[in-house]
Amino acid sequence: MAVTLRNGICMPLIGFGTFRIKGRETILNCLDAALKAGYRLIAPRNQGYQPCIDSVKKSLGLLKTDYLDLYLIHWPGTGGKKVDNVVNIQMRQESWQALEDCYEKGLIKAIGVSNYCLKHLEEMKSYARTLPHVLQVEHHPHYVQQELVEYCIEQKIHYQAYSSLGTTMEGKCNPLLNDEVVQDVAKIYKKSPAQILLRWATQQGIGVLPKSLDPIHIKENIELDFVMDDKDINRLNSLDTRCKYAWDPSIVI
Repeated sequence: MAVTLRNGICMPLIGFGTFRIKGRETILNCLDAALKAGYRLIAPRNQGYQPCIDSVKKSLGLLKTDYLDLYLIHWPGTGGKKVDNVVNIQMRQESWQALEDCYEKGLIKAIGVSNYCLKHLEEMKSYARTLPHVLQVEHHPHYVQQELVEYCIEQKIHYQAYSSLGTTMEGKCNPLLNDEVVQDVAKIYKKSPAQILLRWATQQGIGVLPKSLDPIHIKENIELDFVMDDKDINRLNSLDTRCKYAWDPSIVI
C-alpha cells in the first residue's frame, strides 16, 4: 500500500511508529521485526531556523545518506516556551523556512508537519513557499478530525494518523481496542481489533503508524489486505466521542 504525494514522491501508507520505544536492543529488535515484516516507513522522533538545519544535517550524517525521504516539524509549540507565547509563531515560520531550504536543495524529498491544527495550517499560507506534503495528527474512531481530513484533501496534503490504536489508560484496558463495535467488526472479518482500526483508516486513504514491541503484532499490523463494507466503516465512524488520547495542540497560539 502506497500513496503518491503532491510532488510525485511515493511513500508507504503503513509505517512503523517508534515513539517511546527505549533501549538500543529493544529498538533494534523492533526495527528488525518491522523490516522483515515489510515496513519501509519508519517514524523516529528544535525549533528555529539554524537548529532545524542542524537537525537535518545530523540526521543525514547518522543515517549516512545524501537525502532524507520525509522530515516533519513535530509540534507547533517551542520547547521551554508557554503555549500562549507569540514566539511560537516566529519559531514555526523559521523552522518551516529551514525545511523549505533543505527541500529545495534536495536534502529532503518531502516535508511536513505534525500536530498542526487548521489554524496553524492556514497561518502557513502567509509565509510558506511550499505547503506541507504530509500532516501527521491523532486520528481514530474515537477522535475523527473530519474537517481537517477534508482540508487536507482540498490542499493535497497527505493525512497521516498516529494513535490509531488508542492507548492503555492508567489501570484500565485500552478503551478503543476493547470498544464493543470494534470487537464486533473484528469478529465479522476474522481479524484482530488492531487490524480493523488500521484498515478503517487506510481504506479511507489515511496513513497509519502502528507501534508494537511484539514481532507477531508488528507483522499482523501490516497485513491489511482485506476490504471492509461501507456499512462497517460507517459503524466505526459513528464512534466519534471527541476523546483524545494524546496532547492537545489547539492550545498552542
